[in-house]
Amino acid sequence: MPQPPLYQVKAEFFRMLGHPVRIRVLELLQGGPLPVRALLADIGVEPSNLSQQLAVLRRSGIVVSTREGPVVLYALAGGDVADLLRSARRILTVLLSDREGVLEQLRETDPCEGDVVDDTVDGAVGDDTIGTVAVSVPQ
Repeated sequence: MPQPPLYQVKAEFFRMLGHPVRIRVLELLQGGPLPVRALLADIGVEPSNLSQQLAVLRRSGIVVSTREGPVVLYALAGGDVADLLRSARRILTVLLSDREGVLEQLRETDPCEGDVVDDTVDGAVGDDTIGTVAVSVPQ
């Protein structure tokens, strides 16, 4: 059976990361191994939901678990995961700062030169509305 192309394997990896609970677990584990009860307290989801997300991370090999008596500890499988999360934070910082820059430019636009009516922001997700003009901002 032929191996899937590398781009497909990468896509599966990023799909595995594509859940907010999984991302939060990985962020918390950057500080070192944690018991399930600590993860539950911080994340605030149902135990069954956390268990399901931990199982996905464990099956993928991105986290490992160990048992110390009645306590199950979870840890990152390696430092590369923490590096990936730091890279994602840097990328998002740039992307979001660019978005703020566009919004700031729109707020400063003279209504006589552009279509901006006022500088109130509607706050709609994925679509920043200023006055009566909708501006789509890349996500």
